[in-house]
Amino acid sequence: MRRREFVTLVVGAVATWPLSARAQQPSVATIGVLVHAAPGWERFWQLFPQALRELGYIEGKNIQFEFRSDQGDISRLPELAAHLVRLKVKVIVPWFTPAAIAAKQATREIPIICAACGDMVGTGLVESLDRPGGNVTGNSSLNAELAAKTLDLIREMIPSAKRIAALVNASDAFSKSFLKQIQLVGEATGTVIDPIMIHGAEELDAAFPIMEGRRTDAIIVQPSLPTKRAADLALRYRIPAVCAWRQFPRDGGLAAYFGAEDEMYQRAAVFVDKILKGSKPAELPVEQPTKFELVVNMKTAKALGIAVSQEILVRTDQLIE
Repeated sequence: MRRREFVTLVVGAVATWPLSARAQQPSVATIGVLVHAAPGWERFWQLFPQALRELGYIEGKNIQFEFRSDQGDISRLPELAAHLVRLKVKVIVPWFTPAAIAAKQATREIPIICAACGDMVGTGLVESLDRPGGNVTGNSSLNAELAAKTLDLIREMIPSAKRIAALVNASDAFSKSFLKQIQLVGEATGTVIDPIMIHGAEELDAAFPIMEGRRTDAIIVQPSLPTKRAADLALRYRIPAVCAWRQFPRDGGLAAYFGAEDEMYQRAAVFVDKILKGSKPAELPVEQPTKFELVVNMKTAKALGIAVSQEILVRTDQLIE
């Protein structure tokens, strides 16, 4: 071989090495995560990436995250969602209904996998549970129906309760379904339901003297509100309060009945895996929780003078002493 031909061959081979190496490296999928910073989002952010790791996705190797939080201010969600779209993420995973609504308004093309959203049909996120029909699917937390179950729980724990306040997050599209389900049960049981619309965190404190003046027997708190603050205020004003969310009794609320959220976060990772492997959101039916949990804060019950019946105790998954 002539020297010129040899040099040309070597130089050509060296020039192609970086291209070949890059071609052999796995592509890195960017997952946009958008959360409404209500109490409990930290658990989602712990379990969701963990579930993806169990499916073979290693951050920095074949997946990376763009995490965005509204820091408790729902009005920030539209711009945060739009920013994720500008980053051209492969999938957006919203936590809670307000984040999902913002994501859908920002894009009709990028797949959106709900980690825990309430009434996905009623809020317009999907056409139906079996056939989502657009770019949104994932897990419905059934919170509207669970809100009604919390009213049943109040009536069981406090048989004398006749007037129940519903603390409703006016900024959350899910609030309409949330309140409707409670009112339906209220009508069927002869229970007065007193809706109190909360437009901002500052209105939460003002709502409690009003409820005290109306001699409210108990409160149902919508999960997207600042539930920790609601639990603190309920205890201060000595009004029993329940919520369809795990964190609530841990923060001092009386009780919570909710869909098993750990399972929902794990399933959200399965949805993402399917999307990255070529599935279309419109063809993936929305899933609903199949397991439900009841948590009772016995310390709060004692402070409020509520004797928890044996029937409730045997059904309780966790007692907080």
